[in-house]
Amino acid sequence: MLLTYRALKRRALARKLAITTPNGIDESSYVRIGGIDQWISVRGDDRTNPVILEIHGGPGSSNLIFTPRTRAWERHFTIVRWDMRGSGRTFAASGPEGQGELTLDRLYEDALEVTAHVRTRLNVNKVLLLANSFGTVIGLRLARNHPELYSAYVGTDQNIVGGGRDTSAYEALLARLEKAGKKKQLAQMAAIGPDRTAWSSHEWAEHAKTVVTTDALTYDTMKTVVIRSLWFSPLHTLRDLRTYLKAQTFSEQLGPQAMTIDEYAEGTAFRLPFFVFQGDSDVLTPPEPARRFYESVTAPTKDFALIDGASHFASFRHPDRFLELLLTKVRPVLVGEPVS
Repeated sequence: MLLTYRALKRRALARKLAITTPNGIDESSYVRIGGIDQWISVRGDDRTNPVILEIHGGPGSSNLIFTPRTRAWERHFTIVRWDMRGSGRTFAASGPEGQGELTLDRLYEDALEVTAHVRTRLNVNKVLLLANSFGTVIGLRLARNHPELYSAYVGTDQNIVGGGRDTSAYEALLARLEKAGKKKQLAQMAAIGPDRTAWSSHEWAEHAKTVVTTDALTYDTMKTVVIRSLWFSPLHTLRDLRTYLKAQTFSEQLGPQAMTIDEYAEGTAFRLPFFVFQGDSDVLTPPEPARRFYESVTAPTKDFALIDGASHFASFRHPDRFLELLLTKVRPVLVGEPVS
């Protein structure tokens, strides 16, 4: 019965995803990026719409599973979803031994190659950079260094590592564990300490898992948004789902690398429009550090908005609200219209 329901649901979602407009685009393929084949999907109802290049999170968590949830976005934007090395279909193509160098610097260079490919393929001068969660670490670097390639930066589930100075999320986790009487988990998290730059890959992953499972809204979002999207994705077979999860485990090694970054030291001057849309109840990447960083940013145009009732994965839990922010705050900047 469960598999039958899954099959019916997947067929319904596949029909929802059909792009039938005369000027629409729906293509996906492997592209040679950074010496390996990497998966790139391009979808939209009108090729003349602004182009969004997503930098997904995780690490190792392809956004392809969320395509049905963001179908409405494709009426106003052409969405480019790229499975980074170590993620999704890129990981599936050649397994762990075929991913090559897995470092932040390599992902950054890959992203520039993907950007060049998209600009050529879609014949656009600039693309809108949309980064979420772990992807914001790379996204900020791209936006900071290459305003000639990107029309604006939008960060959601925005990570602000800040050289390890802000330990508020870690302290909030310990407080939740103590209040809930979770003595074993409290001892585990206390043992790794607040210095994220000293965490191993395993400690980084255990911390993330503990944060997710000890906050009610985040845990609910993981079950109802992430897991459901994974299970019912019309673009993924059961074998694909197993590979998807293996990719996440494989890519955990990137977590500690990101913890060494100091976003303030790397720079708060951006020469392109800069936006942060954050879940108001996000405990994994809390809104307070994101807001402080936003306030220190200089940019031609900037804006910050909280999404009510949202934890991590804010854009996918509330895709309609996120689209409204894109349409009212970002798209007018891209097409030269006044912001209402």
